[in-house]
Amino acid sequence: MKSTNTELIVIGGSAGSLQVILEMIKKLNIELQFSIVLVVHRKAHSTSILPVLLQQFSSMEVVEIEDKTEIKNNTLYIVPADYHLLFENKKMMSLDSSEKMNYSRPSIDVTFKSAAEIYGENVIGILLSGANADGVEGLGYIKKNGGKVWVQDPETAEVNYMPKHAVDEVDYDLIITPENLANYINQL
Repeated sequence: MKSTNTELIVIGGSAGSLQVILEMIKKLNIELQFSIVLVVHRKAHSTSILPVLLQQFSSMEVVEIEDKTEIKNNTLYIVPADYHLLFENKKMMSLDSSEKMNYSRPSIDVTFKSAAEIYGENVIGILLSGANADGVEGLGYIKKNGGKVWVQDPETAEVNYMPKHAVDEVDYDLIITPENLANYINQL
């Protein structure tokens, strides 16, 4: 489980994932040597209270991504509503407003694929609770590029469609639960 080469964790979630994310950030170490990016499906024109909410529970800095956001270690980034997130390189992220993928913008697949292309074996993709197939194809792409794939145990997911799809279709490295996710991340 020990890995010294993790440079990025990308976490995708939809319906039912917020509780898992809150549970995770409460228990994260404050000196992570990589950053974490959250791609969570939410309404296109919602006011962004998610960063404020997460910051209340996190000892890490929580940042909602803007176009050309610089990537820093030990930071929790949130993809804004109604944008896809792309990695330009290991130092810079950009936003894209092209058409929805899997009925979603941000699309988990788009971010997972971009992360896989830039970070290769140094990325971990994690798929949480959700009601559509977004993220499954992206996890496969992360695995194909040498990265690690973690999936929430469908039995623990509020909405198990996304994680069940991933377990059935992707060669995963680890099944996680809301209780043990932070422990696995802290061990990296």
